[in-house]
Formats: sequence, structure tokens, C-alpha cells
Amino acid sequence: MLLVRRTNLKIRIFQIMKMESSTLYFATSPVKDVYKQLQVNPCIEILSSSGKVSVRCVGKASFEVDEQTKQWIYDNNPVLPRLYTSYDKLAYFKMAIEQMDYYDLQPTPPIFKHFDLEKSDRGNGFVGERFNK
Repeated sequence: MLLVRRTNLKIRIFQIMKMESSTLYFATSPVKDVYKQLQVNPCIEILSSSGKVSVRCVGKASFEVDEQTKQWIYDNNPVLPRLYTSYDKLAYFKMAIEQMDYYDLQPTPPIFKHFDLEKSDRGNGFVGERFNK
């Protein structure tokens, strides 16, 4: 997860706790800097990759997570109960994916797809001057 701290960028490691459709859920400590930074600037970019496939997602943090979802996240993650005595000791947030880029570098030409989930739009991206259309 990429966050802006003043004028510097800082990458954070986060585990996705739950996914519902195009919404991702996360948990963190309310005393951590990342929680305070997200409250000031909720803009988030995440990157995930496996092999030659990468997915980049853009969205905004929302701290409006219902109690049932918070409890589910706590109960279904084996690490959280080892670190916190109760689900309500954590800060939960979600990110509705607004835009997503999909890259697959395996084929020639590589595949690059851009999805704007807010506009329900999909497009192809630039993959190199040899394959510019």
C-alpha cells in the first residue's frame, strides 16, 4: 500500500482481510502512524504480483465498516487474536477499487488492461513502441 507522508512516499505492507465484490477490507492499530495518515489523506494505491502478472488498484480508505464485518475479520484471521485481545481494539477500513490496471508480461505483446470501475470503462494500455496501435 502506498501512502503519502508529507511530501515523501511510504510503502506499507498490508494483508487483505476480506474481499466483497470490488471492496477490500483491512485492519490496523489505531495508534499506528498509518491510521492517522489515512485519516488525513485516504488515497491508496496497492500493488500485487505473482510471477509475471501484476495488478495495481486505486481507491480511497473509508472507516465505515460495520461491527459484524469487524468481528468476522478478527475471528477469521489467525494472527489478530495473537496480537489483540478483542476485535474492537483495532481500526478497520475498506477500499472500494475505483481503478485497476492488469499487467501480464508473459505473452508477446504483453497484456495491459485498464479498468475504471466508477465509469464501468475498460481500455488497453501502452505496452511498448513495437506494439503501439
